Amino acid sequence: MHIGDGQHNFVYTGDFKFERSRLLEPAVAKFPRIESLVMESTYGGHDDVQPTRNDAEKELVKTIYRTLERGGKVLMPVFAVGRAQELMVVLDEYIRHGIIEEVPVYIDGMIWEATAIHTARPEYLSKDLRDQIFHMGRNPFISEVFHKVNGGNERQDIVEGEPAIILSTSGMLTGGNSVEYFKQLCGDEKNSLVFVGYQAEGSLGRRLQKGWKEIPLKEDGKTNVYNVKMHIKTIEGFSGHSDRKQLMEYVRRLSPKPEKIMICHGDNYKTLDLASSIYRSYKIETKTPMNLETIRIQ
Repeated sequence: MHIGDGQHNFVYTGDFKFERSRLLEPAVAKFPRIESLVMESTYGGHDDVQPTRNDAEKELVKTIYRTLERGGKVLMPVFAVGRAQELMVVLDEYIRHGIIEEVPVYIDGMIWEATAIHTARPEYLSKDLRDQIFHMGRNPFISEVFHKVNGGNERQDIVEGEPAIILSTSGMLTGGNSVEYFKQLCGDEKNSLVFVGYQAEGSLGRRLQKGWKEIPLKEDGKTNVYNVKMHIKTIEGFSGHSDRKQLMEYVRRLSPKPEKIMICHGDNYKTLDLASSIYRSYKIETKTPMNLETIRIQ
């Protein structure tokens, strides 16, 4: 934002990744001018170092291979925008090259609508994806391996059918069709539930990560208890957030350097840890505003 006819230039990162992914290029770090920066710190703690995308993909392929080998289904609760499309590109490539067995990949929830936007605007995607779409005439988002799920009857057929991979919202199992799949698949030890995104405290996803084997869920005014026998796997590295190293590297590469940096969107100790590290390393004034606190930027 250019404030006061450009006298003060203010950059707000939002959630960002300072690493090339399958879907997007790294976040922009070069600006004509920049006086103030507001930056997220979701993984800003000293120990918040994630695996590389390559390592994450290898772990995902291994998990899918083992699940399909034992005749099970892989359920991946995903966020409709970004994470789902990233995984679609990965799955398309590995299935196309025969690394993952060719099984149906079912897409359920709002994912299909969000993917349509990505398909319509390939100029904003990574260079590799643009090359595939514009020069090779191959769009991974409309690959034949993907099948859109239409309605409850089809969901039942998927659950009762052959081995498959299911991508469904919501990403934290807080509602939506991913919860319905979970209810029907959790009792079979052949199946796997794979988390590829952050699971907030209090969510069903976080409870499963903590090892809960009995999950009470309210349905039609009564509580049903689901016994969890399926394999639960968390794969770090697919996050849309920068980890600690990437956050520090982003500030190092910022050009020009801002006069002031405000750290937000993280646990208290992580915002403080990141802010103090930035100040020590780069001697830039840093702030960690409290909720509702006002800061004068000029």
